[in-house]
Amino acid sequence: MDFVSDTLFNGRRIRALAIIDLYTRESLAIEVDHSLPGQRVVRILDRLIEQKGIPEAITTDNGPEFTSIVMDTWANKNNVKLDFIRPGKPIENAYAESFMGRFRDECLNENVFVSLEDARKKVIDWREDYNFRRPHSSLNNMTPVEFYMSKMTKIANLEVLNKTG
Repeated sequence: MDFVSDTLFNGRRIRALAIIDLYTRESLAIEVDHSLPGQRVVRILDRLIEQKGIPEAITTDNGPEFTSIVMDTWANKNNVKLDFIRPGKPIENAYAESFMGRFRDECLNENVFVSLEDARKKVIDWREDYNFRRPHSSLNNMTPVEFYMSKMTKIANLEVLNKTG
């Protein structure tokens, strides 16, 4: 997970928190607001746990939202390892950095945001395209959602085989 900043048409700053599943390449969430403190990050992660389950680890930089007491408490409560990259070493979170570059180039740089609501809508549209309509060569030319569903189907089939013997 990582942050990227941009501005609205009127010059007011906005931030986007992007959370990516490194295995499926799925963009799990991109939250856009003027401010996204640690408590808000935790609420977003709790929402994702309800949808996808608890991750083993989260790789992130050493930003104040990620190194806060709120985040540390959340990680301990949920038994999630916070895997901090070394300062000045973004290559240690290479896929997230690549994703953020693509998000900046294809969404943030290509759009003028007239309001926070406009920014949220355009980001949601871009994220849906990224997850549902864009095949990835690293996923055998499947979209992230197709890849995820194919893995879930295989797991479900294995569970049925194990139960039936």
